[in-house]
Amino acid sequence: MGNVRRVYVEKKPDFAVKAKELKHEVKHYLGIAAEGVRVLIRYDVENVSDDTYKKALQTVFSEPPVDDIYEEEFDAKGGKVFSVEFLPGQFDQRADSAEQCVKLLNEDEEPIIRSATTYVINGDITEDELEAIKKYCINPVDSRETGAQKPETLVQNFEEPADVAIFDGFIDMAEAQLKELYDSLNLAMTFKDFLHIQNYFKGEEKRNPSMTEIRVLDTYWSDHCRHTTFSTELKNVKFDEGFYQAPIKKTYEDYLNTHKEMYKGRDDKFVCLMDLALLAMKRLKAEGKLDDQEESDEINACSIVVPVEVDGKTEEWLVNFKNETHNHPTEIEPFGGAATCLGGAIRDPLSGRTYVYQAMRVTGAADPTVSVKDTLEGKLPQKKIVREAARGYSSYGNQIGLATGYVKEVYHPDYVAKRMEIGAVMGAAPRRAVQRLTSDPGDKIILLGGRTGRDGIGGATGSSKAHNTESTSVCGAEVQKGNAPTERKLQRLFRREEVSHIIKKCNDFGAGGVSVAIGELADGLRIELDKVPKKYAGLDGTEIAISESQERMAVVVAPQDVEQFLAYAKEENLEATEVAVVTEDPRLVLEWRGKEIVNISRAFLDTNGAHQEADVEVEMPVEADNFFRKVELQKVADAVEKGDNKAAWLAMLGDLNVCSQKGLVEMFDGSIGAGSVYMPYGGRYQLTETQSMVAKLPVLKGKCDTVTMMSYGFDPYLSSWSPYHGSVYAVLESLSRIVTAGGDYKKVRFTFQEYFRRMNEDPKRWSQPFAALLGAYDAQIGFGLPSIGGKDSMSGTFNDIDVPPTLVSFAVDVAKEQDVITPELKKAGNKLVLFTIDKNEYDLPVYEKVMALYDSIHTLIGEGKILSAYALDGKGLAAAVSKMAFGNKLGVTVEDSVSADTLFAPGFGNIVAEVSEDALAAVLEKVPGAAVVATVNDTQNFNYKDMSISMEEALNTWTGTLERVFPTRATEEKEEVKTDVFDTKEIYICKNKVAKPTVFIPVFPGTNCEYDSAKAFERAGANTIVKVFKNLSAADIRDSVDEFVKAIDQSQIIMFPGGFSAGDEPEGSAKFFATAFRNAKMTEAVNKLLTERDGLALGICNGFQALIKLGLVPYGEIRMQTEDSPTLTYNTINRHISKMVYTKVVTNKSPWLQKATLGQTYCNPASHGEGRFVAPKEWLDKLFANGQVATQYVNEAGQPTMDEEWNVNGSYMAIEGITSPDGRVLGKMAHSERRGDHVAMNIYGEQDMKLFESGVEYFK
Repeated sequence: MGNVRRVYVEKKPDFAVKAKELKHEVKHYLGIAAEGVRVLIRYDVENVSDDTYKKALQTVFSEPPVDDIYEEEFDAKGGKVFSVEFLPGQFDQRADSAEQCVKLLNEDEEPIIRSATTYVINGDITEDELEAIKKYCINPVDSRETGAQKPETLVQNFEEPADVAIFDGFIDMAEAQLKELYDSLNLAMTFKDFLHIQNYFKGEEKRNPSMTEIRVLDTYWSDHCRHTTFSTELKNVKFDEGFYQAPIKKTYEDYLNTHKEMYKGRDDKFVCLMDLALLAMKRLKAEGKLDDQEESDEINACSIVVPVEVDGKTEEWLVNFKNETHNHPTEIEPFGGAATCLGGAIRDPLSGRTYVYQAMRVTGAADPTVSVKDTLEGKLPQKKIVREAARGYSSYGNQIGLATGYVKEVYHPDYVAKRMEIGAVMGAAPRRAVQRLTSDPGDKIILLGGRTGRDGIGGATGSSKAHNTESTSVCGAEVQKGNAPTERKLQRLFRREEVSHIIKKCNDFGAGGVSVAIGELADGLRIELDKVPKKYAGLDGTEIAISESQERMAVVVAPQDVEQFLAYAKEENLEATEVAVVTEDPRLVLEWRGKEIVNISRAFLDTNGAHQEADVEVEMPVEADNFFRKVELQKVADAVEKGDNKAAWLAMLGDLNVCSQKGLVEMFDGSIGAGSVYMPYGGRYQLTETQSMVAKLPVLKGKCDTVTMMSYGFDPYLSSWSPYHGSVYAVLESLSRIVTAGGDYKKVRFTFQEYFRRMNEDPKRWSQPFAALLGAYDAQIGFGLPSIGGKDSMSGTFNDIDVPPTLVSFAVDVAKEQDVITPELKKAGNKLVLFTIDKNEYDLPVYEKVMALYDSIHTLIGEGKILSAYALDGKGLAAAVSKMAFGNKLGVTVEDSVSADTLFAPGFGNIVAEVSEDALAAVLEKVPGAAVVATVNDTQNFNYKDMSISMEEALNTWTGTLERVFPTRATEEKEEVKTDVFDTKEIYICKNKVAKPTVFIPVFPGTNCEYDSAKAFERAGANTIVKVFKNLSAADIRDSVDEFVKAIDQSQIIMFPGGFSAGDEPEGSAKFFATAFRNAKMTEAVNKLLTERDGLALGICNGFQALIKLGLVPYGEIRMQTEDSPTLTYNTINRHISKMVYTKVVTNKSPWLQKATLGQTYCNPASHGEGRFVAPKEWLDKLFANGQVATQYVNEAGQPTMDEEWNVNGSYMAIEGITSPDGRVLGKMAHSERRGDHVAMNIYGEQDMKLFESGVEYFK
């Protein structure tokens, strides 16, 4: 079994969407005329028997209907060939999933698999052109070109690492010698910190430090982990002269007075950015304006206590929220950096034992539409960064099963310095499920989840450094690939109350690895590094101590609870290992190979390095460039000056920061959890962009009407003019967007994200963050609303280019679902009313008047007088009303009295609302300053004075700008499909009746729809059995097979839930799922359920993919696929698609559809990357003739169509779902389980096809 076998897998021409996309990029982006492009997946396989290998060829490595396979070699037909593999140590999900799948075929074998991607470029291509293609395909940070030579073995031999080095003579070194050593180590800390370390070891420890101790301190004190820049004492603050000096200086004086009052008698408190960021919250808390914050010394996320009604009974819940950035990693390795940005954001509330249920993504980039030739040296092209980052973040969120409720990319030329990648998340749990205790001596630390490797070394220190032209070639070890299925297991484990009850304290494994994650859990710790699970051998003690690992938690449990906790972890298929003990002695001690390699006092660690000092010179915004008194967009301003309102309106719609981002947003699953109150785009045509995300609390049992809202505010152009004003209006903008959703501004809590250029000793460099935080301070005090969290990133510099000064405000509110309104225009004839905020002479909001206005708007929404509302931003009224109009394709006639400035100049804080004619008088009486600015029309035109723009022209402009970057369609096909419905009286009747059927829901690595599926069946009256398939060992696999067989025998229905089985790898969906069910025992159990007990089976999305790979549809039994079998493959657009789809029920043959209406259209969320149903014509004819086509994608007229706007994946004959011959097995792509009260309320159409009720009723 030791011989290495090689197999190449290539999609058949009709399904080769990745190759087609790459050919398009090579031709249109790189400008290279390749005649053809082929993409093959290469697997090298070792340690498997002939029998296992033969089975794997057709079930794991390929899928006969869509793939061609070539063993050992393939014919390149004269093309130029190169192959790409991940760097050693990088996580390869494809190879990992392939190993797991092959092991299912024979649990006693230990397969070793490596994967690569092979490219074939045909045509008359020069060597320079080939190099350009390679450069486009290969990011040297995570990948490398690999030769065609097959290795003799895949077994890796690692050298035994040497003992950790001691720095001999360190404590006695002269300063010059110490500086030489400091420079050689490439540390993130300052030389002042290094001197501080020398003094400590010389004075207190009286010994020389180890390499591990230096690296641990560098990590512990990094800007990323300890906010070093934010904690620098600001000694002398000077304000430049200028018109705006008065309000900015006044805010600073107010801050100083508050500082003096709050810290009376304390000499350890000084002026610094951190204090400036926190002091408004501390003051408001002292004033009694923060009475809902959870008090705890576990500070992993913002946490508020919320009273919640569940089934009519009030209980306390913890609502957590957190924002996180991964700017540096995403800049150099976009996919991994963005994926782990979300992973890290999730783990913070998760470590607080709350279930993370919704995410927001706000990013900053330079123009991605520019030519690849404009790419700066040492940089990746912007187009590649934005696309790969979107793929990374969405891939992680989609796999873990987290609804991404809002996505926005902000464009500004200075983000070419370094990308901004922010993930913000919401989490919640019943308060009774969480205990907050201290770590006591003798308590044990358990490491849970992912293993340690070299790929996480330097995560914290790398993120704390400025970026230069060398970064993409030397930072490879700093960026990890995430493993979302493992983090999903952590979420499942922590959601169990019996588990969270025995966790005394928890910390996630952020950028500092073992040393920081465990080191923060108690003052005294002894950590045994030899016990830390590793990805491979050969790591030395330093590497184990500081390597970041994404999907890991460290938990503190009492000694008597260790065995129980380990057992719970095993039930969730998670590795868990006891690695440390809490000690009385307040020292951090790390042991490796029987020796102490770290032994540092807690007091020294907590100094966070040497005390740093700086001066600040606050620069003033230039009054002549006043941002508020001009039209922001030059093209729009030029058109306004010429009096060409149409050109101005269209230029505004086509601007990068106004145009549609639908092609980007659709990559992110927005509906999982069945709790998203908004879909990101609403209206009948799903074209009105929401301004916030709203979700129901993730209550597992019972009814609950509580929702959370999150919005953001930030404009890089305003902040570049004045960081002070930028922050004030970021806070205001985030608040206004909560108000327009129906939220009450008085309950809002904020969290901020700061992102600035690298600081140095120049006082002017400190101006931007200082002024920005003063603005945020002023807004918090002005509104009486605190920011209770935040994150700073202070390394936004590339050579001599700096990112724009960035303070993003995230606003969070808790509301009732019935209070929520949606932003799309509702009805022709309604009036649009503009509510304008008051500003003072310094262009700052008058807070008291803004609050009174927002209070009135909230009241009007509650009374039903405001039907929809939109908050204006820097682009004015025209942008807002256009976006409101697009969703239902209603026109807008703007009053002639409205000025061009109102239409196109900044309107931050202003709100435009739709009001019926009946309510208009009451609205204008309530808010005397409000004005009617437009009327909704049904002509589908935008009219203003002599200007008229058709809906088609407006939409073409709005959707066209980013279509080349984030496409919304792959074809122009719009042909309708002519088919009839299948109406029969012969419906299968169940002979084995039961009062309450039981549904078995299997959970595999990557499954993420089990909660939604169970809830849907339980709501319909069924019992459910949810079982996790365990595969950490051969014994686990055997046990799981037996447990699954037992569960199937106890059930009447098998529900194959959605998700990303093993990450939809290797290169195809549901392969792990299907491979497991091909086990002889499980196959027999399924056949018995279907043939002997008249049972049912249902598969949705990934479950449908499993059914079709198993043969349960269309055959009705488990059998091997053949080349002509129907199957599901990649969407024609070659990306994940998340949107609501309209499907028509076209057969009544299936028991699953008995409560649906034949011929009726239903609306459900689609969320998949491989949902395109394909089959030969003979099969298509057969399926329709036999009534096995259950549902078809239809357009607004209810007609099946090939138009990608409606048939989102390009399925043949618009087929969305099919059944077995007798209808008892149903597979469909759209998620019928993701529905509920007020779910997707900005989408129009009936969502309940009564699928689950039909399945339950069948047995009665």
